[in-house]
Amino acid sequence: METTTTTYLATNITNMYNTSANTTDYYDYDDYEDFQLSPLHYFTAVVYILDFLLGTIGNGLVIWFSIFKMKKTVNVIWFLNLSIADFTFTLFLPLSISYLLNGFHWSFGSFMCKFNSTLAFVNLFASVFLLTVISIDRLISVIFPVWCQNHRTPRLALFVVIVVWFLALLCSLPYFIFRDTEEYYDTIRCSNNYKLNGSMHDARIRHKSLVAMRFLVAFLIPFTIIVTCYSVIAQRIYRNHLTTSTKPFKVIITVIICFFVCWIPYHIFSLLELHSFYHDSDLFYKISAAIPFASSLAFMNSCVNPFLYVFIGRDFKDNICRSFHSIFEKAFNEDSVAKDLISKTKSTSNSQVV
Repeated sequence: METTTTTYLATNITNMYNTSANTTDYYDYDDYEDFQLSPLHYFTAVVYILDFLLGTIGNGLVIWFSIFKMKKTVNVIWFLNLSIADFTFTLFLPLSISYLLNGFHWSFGSFMCKFNSTLAFVNLFASVFLLTVISIDRLISVIFPVWCQNHRTPRLALFVVIVVWFLALLCSLPYFIFRDTEEYYDTIRCSNNYKLNGSMHDARIRHKSLVAMRFLVAFLIPFTIIVTCYSVIAQRIYRNHLTTSTKPFKVIITVIICFFVCWIPYHIFSLLELHSFYHDSDLFYKISAAIPFASSLAFMNSCVNPFLYVFIGRDFKDNICRSFHSIFEKAFNEDSVAKDLISKTKSTSNSQVV
């Protein structure tokens, strides 16, 4: 989820060369730099490799068991698509690793430059949207348990998933349009050309608009919805005394904290980098130095999700004694809180009738 998810996150240390009015094309600043690979770059590459290994294996297992071993419930559909988004993103991480370790020299052609970057953004938006949908679904299950029992079907979930992927593609389309390769001295960069056939002023507007859109659509709005949903769920659980276990609260808190920790550093640095790029070159270089770490932290969200949704809130010692099939099946079961609410609602209705 590359995210300088604007530019493939790996490529954020830059130079100010392209701010010149004499520049023939306006390319995204975080794809250009006169640099020596620093220890931070190598550390970032190591994190990318770990993300690739853990992400492909973890999400691959979820996908395989979800498709071939499990009944297609609503929850299975949610987690299957979340894993598909994360799996496809991590699957192409070796291209970014190669790009980083080769001194930001792109060796895979113009189409793969566009495709690889666009795919990363598709998966970023799809993952964030799916996390938001899962949160809303859980909230609805708690507030309207009877309605959910009658209308919350896999077919409806499939329709929602199709909408999610369509919106993710739509949000990622600008990156396919602007992304291109450019020869820069003796290297080939895979970068964003915001100018196209317009003016420098148009390029700046497009650049700022995309960064602002990404922050709002891929972080601030989803994060606000997620926090709101789980806050209401926690309040409802506490008020109705639906469970004496602290596990549901642990899961809720873990989801919120994980999402926050993984993405907020990147988005904050991205916004600060954009501002300083036009107004404060000294601050710009200082912030740019921290972007690779923020990027690698954001990428981790794609590899931790299988562990987050499967193992958090459960006894790990018991899990390792079971087959993966039973682990995933139990993890994707309908929420016990919703079942408790249905039971409580039916009991109340029966007592009123009597």
